[in-house]
Amino acid sequence: MLHRWILAATAACCVLINTESIMAVDQSKFRTCQQTAFCQHHRNGNSQNLYQYKIIETSVQFHMPGEKTKEHTHDAGAEQPKNDEEEKAGLWKSLQDRILGSGSSDDSQGKRRVKDPYVRGPPPTLTGTLVNTATETSTGKKEYLDFTVHALAGGMVRLRITEVYHVDGSAGTPHDEARVTYDELVLTPETIHAAQHARWIRPGDSYLVDLLGSATAANDYMGLQYGDASGQHGMFLMLRIDSFAAYIYRESDLKKGPIITMGNRGMTHFEIRRLKDSNIDNAIGDDMVLDEQDPENAVKPEKEIVGYWEDGLAIYADGTREERKVEEADHRQLSEAELKREGMWEEKFGQHVDHKRNGPTSVGSDISFPQSSFLYGLPEHASSTALKRTTGEGAEYEHPYRLYNLDVFEYDLDVPMALYGAVPLLVSQSKATGTSGVFWFNPTETFVDIDEDNESKTSHWISESGVIDVFFIPGPSPQEFYRQYSKLTGTMPLPPMFSLGYHQCRWNYKDEQDVYQVHNKFEELDYPYDVLWLDIEHTNEKRYFTWDKNLFPNPKQMQEKLWSQGRRMVTIVDPHVKRDDGYYIHKEATAKGLYIKERDGVKDYDGWCWPGSSSYLDFTNEKARSWWADQFAYNRYQGSTPSLFTWNDMNEPSVFNGPEVSMQKHLLNLNGEEHREWHNLYGMLFQRSTMEGLIRRNKGENVRPFVLSRAFFAGSQRYGSIWTGDNAAEWSHLAISSPMLLSLNIGALSFVGADVGGFFGNTDAELMTRWMQAGAYQPFFRGHAHHDAKRREPWMFGEETMVRLRKAAMARYALLPFWYTVFQEAGETGMPVMRTMWMQYPEIEALYATDDQYLIGSDLLVKPVTAPGVYETTVQFPSDDAWYDAESLALVSKQGTNGGVHDVTVPSDLDTIPVFQRGGSVIPRKLRLRRSTHTMTRDPYTLFVALDESGHACGTLYMDDETTFSHVKKSEFATAEFSVDLASPTGYIRNVVNVGSGWKNMAEETHRMIERIIVMGVTKHPSSVDEVGESLGFSHDSITQVLVIRKPQLSAMVDWEIKISF
Repeated sequence: MLHRWILAATAACCVLINTESIMAVDQSKFRTCQQTAFCQHHRNGNSQNLYQYKIIETSVQFHMPGEKTKEHTHDAGAEQPKNDEEEKAGLWKSLQDRILGSGSSDDSQGKRRVKDPYVRGPPPTLTGTLVNTATETSTGKKEYLDFTVHALAGGMVRLRITEVYHVDGSAGTPHDEARVTYDELVLTPETIHAAQHARWIRPGDSYLVDLLGSATAANDYMGLQYGDASGQHGMFLMLRIDSFAAYIYRESDLKKGPIITMGNRGMTHFEIRRLKDSNIDNAIGDDMVLDEQDPENAVKPEKEIVGYWEDGLAIYADGTREERKVEEADHRQLSEAELKREGMWEEKFGQHVDHKRNGPTSVGSDISFPQSSFLYGLPEHASSTALKRTTGEGAEYEHPYRLYNLDVFEYDLDVPMALYGAVPLLVSQSKATGTSGVFWFNPTETFVDIDEDNESKTSHWISESGVIDVFFIPGPSPQEFYRQYSKLTGTMPLPPMFSLGYHQCRWNYKDEQDVYQVHNKFEELDYPYDVLWLDIEHTNEKRYFTWDKNLFPNPKQMQEKLWSQGRRMVTIVDPHVKRDDGYYIHKEATAKGLYIKERDGVKDYDGWCWPGSSSYLDFTNEKARSWWADQFAYNRYQGSTPSLFTWNDMNEPSVFNGPEVSMQKHLLNLNGEEHREWHNLYGMLFQRSTMEGLIRRNKGENVRPFVLSRAFFAGSQRYGSIWTGDNAAEWSHLAISSPMLLSLNIGALSFVGADVGGFFGNTDAELMTRWMQAGAYQPFFRGHAHHDAKRREPWMFGEETMVRLRKAAMARYALLPFWYTVFQEAGETGMPVMRTMWMQYPEIEALYATDDQYLIGSDLLVKPVTAPGVYETTVQFPSDDAWYDAESLALVSKQGTNGGVHDVTVPSDLDTIPVFQRGGSVIPRKLRLRRSTHTMTRDPYTLFVALDESGHACGTLYMDDETTFSHVKKSEFATAEFSVDLASPTGYIRNVVNVGSGWKNMAEETHRMIERIIVMGVTKHPSSVDEVGESLGFSHDSITQVLVIRKPQLSAMVDWEIKISF
């Protein structure tokens, strides 16, 4: 959020600053690849001649899946190879027989034994060593790398490339510890399993001869066959020995060629850590290498600084603000000589200098998808769902996609610049090869170029540090792909039902009276909503876990009042902690030593955010996470109640006076690891700790949490909801919301939404109507606004508009049983809630680029209206299915098919949003108007049955208590499977229920009744409808072809069958 008013406190005075206008994003404060040393150095093959890797054949070892390996340690006294002959003799095998685990210990003789932390999860199947054979290397020495191949269940394979390290620096890096990796913070090891069988294919093997068609060529390759015992995922990984590269094949389609390649274009690089040469010549110049934390060397401002703006510019004591200076040096093109030394140890951007204690440590590689049609993923960017070319002839973007979590307010559209979160998942889709992808497991700053090459889609990954750690995910269907990926980073837990309702937010509801007035107006208008939110102004001067007692003197009473009418509340809790010795959070965090440190590893970091001078907890540290979680206890967070939940903002992290409005990369966590290594994890770990706190505060009560976060990484789906940040009240921002949310879903983040109405600026009645209609069909549904925007509660636009807005919200609430079921499916299978059209129709190439319409689950097609003055719109309908208007229930007529779709122009006046139900589906709804989800719990269901062209349909209804974890811990749930067959003279509607052991014999107590069944596409008039011989009331309209079965008095939690005769 952008604060237009900032209270900047000093010892002598307080200064109140007012800006006259809201600023658009300032591009100059965010770096591009051209302004980033490691990216410019390695982009477009600039450093390709320095990295030419070859497998040392004698180093390679094969381990059968399930085979236990011996503990391997790097012995400081071990003799290293002195020449190529000794390498070939296999005297140095750096990766053999490694053991799971991390850390180091001393043996009985006191010799340090370094356990390799790289190998966590299933043991490697293949291990070996690479040597850099380039004539000139980046270090000037021969460079060695270790690689491990982990054949995984489901057809996946993991390839890691790491530094060889010895405690005396006798090989590879001179450092005595491995590079830091974060498996335990991101991956879900309990669901990552080894493949059940594997076979090593040695160089020259007949398998390779048959594949490559040449015995000579086969001598330069080796490989690994692997898969499940069933043979369902028969896969082959081929490794090129000279000019190292990897190729992933599906064995069922070997002759079609590989589905994924890595390193085939020769762009793999791995910068070995080195020791700084005291004579090093930094291209930025010694006079520009300033220590930001050293007051003796820092540039002295001409005026007294009393605060900082969110864009990093200073606020002066006289009420003026710093002017941004554009420095040509930041934008210049580097010469060839500079490429080799620019930014090696210190790198300047604006007034900030990054000190690199390990020197350049970048890693990267090219990854290609032969025969691919489109690439997707890499959220978060305000761009199309299908990724655009960033390099080569025909490039649509000048810069690569950037993955680096940043606070970017009022962001630009159709650009590849970084936003609030990062998921380094790339997905390929084509009719020829199906669905496949890669997960580039690296949380450091990363740039990704997208290109095309010989009927292939190609990517080039460049990360600042870390290791090369790639999971190849073979698919081949979207369903299989997401099932596989979910084994790596987990699935979304089922959120509480209330969080799927409408959320009303504003920066800020001023006081308790304002809260009551807004709530009462919703009540008066019968407008459904579930949660009222409070932004930063509710606190005591931005001290989180506190209340401004002048404005909110009775916070518990306020929450209890709303809860008495079925509403919850959410308060914001950000990661910056006000540096105030009288503030208990800061006092305890300081005493416990939980803050991120300056680069000296001693002094607590001091940055600037909403409270002014602030420090930041180290959420990579388990003790810090646990302590933070404890702060949500009711006796710690005074004034909180069980109906209060949490919003995590500014957690990229945002630091107003830091480089790119974030934290210096050379800061250290409590393990002494530089911020550059874990930057993109910070927001996710903050949300994780908050979620754990909301669970922990209700000991023994099993209550599901709700936490909204702005920043994220791969795996954030396990911890709560995400929104797209500070958008604007403009039609273009409404239009981009669908592609952005679809990209997040492609990244396995399903519980996502965009601020309804736009955060910045003022919206008119038409834009608000269209945005509310769109938001009602997006997973997370929240209205929000900047405090300078005019009030935009639904009644602020007049009666006619309020009725339209309420109609959209009511449609959302009616479909909540369906939404809840789709969310449960996502948690079970990993399939996104909000799906691109190709996810359900991967064979229809005409839908590959479509991102202005989408599916909820598999059965609802939504086409939001995102432009003014629209009264009709064109929808692409997959031709193989029948489609029914979700409101009128009319069958959509097919008007000619082209490429598997038929384009139909449908009405879309201001009272209409085009939503359609797929023929062959059953969708449950609740049609009684209620004001919140809490009051809907016992309401009966109406089943909407849409017959396919053969007269069949099926669908699911998932049920539990909607609030607790009892569906997991006590098996208190039920899943109703509906099937419909009206193709024969005597048809049926059948329910078969799977009831969890905790809910056996609970049909009557849970009140899960069905009061109506509506069947679309019934062409004949039924002669009778009965259940167990008892006639049921019904009506049939021969014109609309809709059959309505009234009051069947059947429970969704028991088996039954209705017979329909014609």
